[in-house]
Amino acid sequence: MGVLKRFEQRLEGLVNGTFAKVFKSEVQPVEIAGALQRECDNNATIWNRERTVVPNDFIVELSTPDYDRLSPYSGQLGDELSSMVRDYAKQQRYTFMGNIKVHLEKAEDLDTGLYRVRSRTLASSSSQSPASAAPTQAGAPGGPPPAGPGGQSGFPPRPAGSPPMPSSPPAAPSYAPGSGGPLPRAETRRWIEINGNRHQISRATLVLGRSTEADVRVDDPGVSRRHCEIRAGEPSSIQDLGSTNGIVVDGQHTTRATLRDGSRIVVGSTTIIYRQAEG
Repeated sequence: MGVLKRFEQRLEGLVNGTFAKVFKSEVQPVEIAGALQRECDNNATIWNRERTVVPNDFIVELSTPDYDRLSPYSGQLGDELSSMVRDYAKQQRYTFMGNIKVHLEKAEDLDTGLYRVRSRTLASSSSQSPASAAPTQAGAPGGPPPAGPGGQSGFPPRPAGSPPMPSSPPAAPSYAPGSGGPLPRAETRRWIEINGNRHQISRATLVLGRSTEADVRVDDPGVSRRHCEIRAGEPSSIQDLGSTNGIVVDGQHTTRATLRDGSRIVVGSTTIIYRQAEG
């Protein structure tokens, strides 16, 4: 069962009563949950083959009407969203530098139905990485766009003397020619881009579809619940999973195809770009 589906089911246990009225606001908790997942994917930092670090401190900015509805229940909602992020990280094999926290804040510049997610990697030593921000229209296909330049972080400045957070994986060991030492194997990073959003491929398979149980949800009526599957490897490939409308890879209708950097995949009316890079 997908992480978002489990989150929805847990939330059902809370909506009997006051929550049922609160969640009739324009912004729905499942949309915020999906945005937090994408925030992890978009800010994942690969340190080595066993460790990919993602943010653990999140602020969800809401319009005044949405904030007024949700803020009285921010504690329960924050706990559920934190649990969802933890479950998603376990599924994706992500790790954190500290405890997971999700906060709600009011943003006067946002209209009803708009929200913005900011995040940072906050270690126990209080060192932190820059936050990212991106406004999102609730219910919009493809979810929140990645943070753009000039986004306000809203987080306090780095304390003097704090060790900087690494922005890239540690360098692999090198060996001089003829030294007899083993040559390091280059790390291949793989991801897909959908409507400007980046989704890391950190497992052997990645299922795309319209269902909340898919690894990457594609909000497109022409996409089946479990439409296709990307299989990471040398080379990577894509396999149709018996979808109604099939897949088109680099202009060719197919049920299975090998992927290369820049391959264009069309499912329904949505175009997906496959990317990979060494290092």
